[in-house]
Amino acid sequence: MALQLQAAPQQSSYDIVIVGGAIMGSSTAWFLMDNPDFNGSVLVVEKDPNYEFCSTAHTNSCMRQQFSTELNVRISQFAADFVKNIRTRMGNDERVPELSIRSFGYMYLADNEDFAQVLKENQKVQLDAGAATQLMSPEEIKTHYPFYNVDDIVLGSINTVDEGYWDGATVFEWWRRQARERGVEYVTNEVVEIAKNENGTRVESVKLKSGEVVSCGQLLNASGPRAAVTAKMAGIDVPVEPRKRFSWIFKAEHPLDQDLPLTIDPSGVHCRENGGGTYQCGGHSDVDPAVDFDDFAMDQALWENHVWPVLATRIPQFESIKLTNEWGGHYAMNTFDHNAIMGPHTEVGNFVFLNGFSGHGLQQSPAMGRGTAEYLTYGEYRSLDMSPFNYERIVNNQPIIEKAII
Repeated sequence: MALQLQAAPQQSSYDIVIVGGAIMGSSTAWFLMDNPDFNGSVLVVEKDPNYEFCSTAHTNSCMRQQFSTELNVRISQFAADFVKNIRTRMGNDERVPELSIRSFGYMYLADNEDFAQVLKENQKVQLDAGAATQLMSPEEIKTHYPFYNVDDIVLGSINTVDEGYWDGATVFEWWRRQARERGVEYVTNEVVEIAKNENGTRVESVKLKSGEVVSCGQLLNASGPRAAVTAKMAGIDVPVEPRKRFSWIFKAEHPLDQDLPLTIDPSGVHCRENGGGTYQCGGHSDVDPAVDFDDFAMDQALWENHVWPVLATRIPQFESIKLTNEWGGHYAMNTFDHNAIMGPHTEVGNFVFLNGFSGHGLQQSPAMGRGTAEYLTYGEYRSLDMSPFNYERIVNNQPIIEKAII
């Protein structure tokens, strides 16, 4: 849903300025306005009002609980609860559709004992957090999913409870719509300068591309793959860069007779059910450098020489397929530890991060928006302690190791 937005803000000062109006910025804006304890003003600055080039528009739109840290598991559990109860959570607004999760699950496949051990360790974390992850031998995989070739597989891991496809685009649309209806101001513009106080301890204002200077009480960096550009304007470094990821939709001449879990092949290629005899798969090249923000060009050789052969080997029924769509998108890759970067900067106290999701941002957006809104309102997290993700860990060189990255 394209929004008709003005370029110039209506005020010269806001309590909170959010740089970036895609899934993270809009989730935070909505949760702010849904909180009765928040009574401030919010400006969202978004340069691409059609969201054509943002990571949100290029997502796989799936969620999983198969992470290796308890916090990441619980973040996804909240996402599942939010999606399944979206109308209630949005004030019983009858315009909001009822949504569900198409829980075909994620199937991690291990082709060596080292990765199998990782899956076993991850399952313990997931079960302790209340997830329903199951480990499967190659024989069990073949019994339940006979279309797989498991000749090289030693172990599989799957969870079919609240794990699979969800309609992220609709959630995003309603966050934006209700946020605006509740008073959040969105402008089609771009932050080009950030001014700090004399001591460099606080952001005082931002300058927009159209020339206006806007004062702010707090600034939220929710600018996706451009997070480092926004931070640099405040003299801050953040280890986030755009990494290219490719997606393909194909139609199978001989469709599977049951849902295809989102299958993570040991090669890194992943593929899932898309409906109607079509499937969506994704991958990236072994050489994975940072790319230009406007580089969305496809790599045809990657499909022909790597992705399709992997698919046809893992699922022989995919030997005969026809591509129907393809696109490139960007991960906002946190090169430090592949996890979210949240909370305040250690020196510029009112510069707040919501960055670096490294490919699992959409599924984390409900909890991340809620947590950030709590921090902006109260100066602390209240529903779920997100402080392990705070920027301070980067300064202290204390990475959070998440083993389940796709």
